[in-house]
Amino acid sequence: MTNPAERLVDLLDLEQIEVNIFRGRSPEESLQRVFGGQVAGQALVAAGRTTDGDRPVHSLHAYFLRPGRPGVPIVYQVERVRDGRSFTTRRVTGVQQGRTIFNLTASFHKPEVGPFEHQLPPARTVPDPESLPTVADEVREHLGALPEQFERMARRQPFDIRYVDRLRWNTDDIRGAEPRSAVWMRAVGPLGDDPLVHTCALTYASDMTLLDAVRIPVEPLWGPRSFDMASLDHAMWFHRPFRADEWFLYDQESPIATGGRGLARGRIYDLEGRLLVSVVQEGLFRAL
Repeated sequence: MTNPAERLVDLLDLEQIEVNIFRGRSPEESLQRVFGGQVAGQALVAAGRTTDGDRPVHSLHAYFLRPGRPGVPIVYQVERVRDGRSFTTRRVTGVQQGRTIFNLTASFHKPEVGPFEHQLPPARTVPDPESLPTVADEVREHLGALPEQFERMARRQPFDIRYVDRLRWNTDDIRGAEPRSAVWMRAVGPLGDDPLVHTCALTYASDMTLLDAVRIPVEPLWGPRSFDMASLDHAMWFHRPFRADEWFLYDQESPIATGGRGLARGRIYDLEGRLLVSVVQEGLFRAL
């Protein structure tokens, strides 16, 4: 299996080892900790597998409690909190080597037609994704070739990411920059037709670039880092159906950073400008 999108679907396909208990793989990576989007996506799969499947998830709230170890499986224990007429609630605990590393609460809502609808328009007009270079192309343009480590990462990357604003490489590039960032994203291959897989894949993607908005006024996004950062919590609200293997715009901003923590929020739109998902996350930032 060589397609990164197929590997993502396989990563989200948990093994059920008992009623309400699932086990997820954690690939051996060169990272210091397991990617938070992976844990959130797998936990949401575990929650969804204990429902009837006729109620899409409408929100999740999660806390990253301890860093997970790459290469070590994660066990997800699901508590069936509520099965109501319109809403289903699940609480998921992620355990690795006997220690709780993650908590998630997810709520599922039976589809219904509301008495009204409204939506604020997107905050800005951006270029079409196909007109923008890939991250790999921008790196090649700047460095002349892809570094070996980046080449390996690019081959494993399950999402095509295209920054609306050109990558920032030095302090001159960030001078006067506001804490905002926007990227177009889509899975690099088909993800099948299971709506839960698309929801969990987008949950995975939502943790990839969101904290960029906090860092933009402080240091270039590319090159050596002067700060270590880690996700503390993550919340999402799913407004409309979508496919994660079709282009979506992730518009991100950071309203505040103080006390070693930075808050970031994102809005995810489709090509027609319809708001699909709202995201909020807080991250911990410490000088290296």
